[in-house]
Amino acid sequence: MAKLKLRSLDLGDREPIFTIRFLLSLLLMAVGIAWIVYYYTGVRTGLHLAAKGPSFLQDLVGWNYLIGFVVFFLGLILAAHPSTPLGRGRGVVVGMLGCFLLGLAWICVFYIFSDDLSPIWVFNDLGQKNLLVGIAFMAVGFVYATRWE
Repeated sequence: MAKLKLRSLDLGDREPIFTIRFLLSLLLMAVGIAWIVYYYTGVRTGLHLAAKGPSFLQDLVGWNYLIGFVVFFLGLILAAHPSTPLGRGRGVVVGMLGCFLLGLAWICVFYIFSDDLSPIWVFNDLGQKNLLVGIAFMAVGFVYATRWE
């Protein structure tokens, strides 16, 4: 019978989890999601909705989605740095596969419901631009793939 060897846990060599870059990336992702949610639920005008919210957000109309998604994807890209948990070790694989699968799921949902997107939040406003969002998720996945060793 083989002897089991216990590995010593030396936590001194581990890099810190919450670095400034990681906290900034989490903040950017949260701000991007919050921007999209606030615009969709509080500012946009639909068929039966009256205009409300700040006037500068009303003036941006569809550009609000671009701002929200760019800020969100920028946060994901910042999280791919080796000083963050998603930028080293298994985190790279999780980030890469997560982005690839989210992009694929986004595009598949768009194609499945493309006849009537009205019940799906955000999808109904973006229309054909949903393809760009799905491809952008996959592009961020390739950023993680360049970090994979």
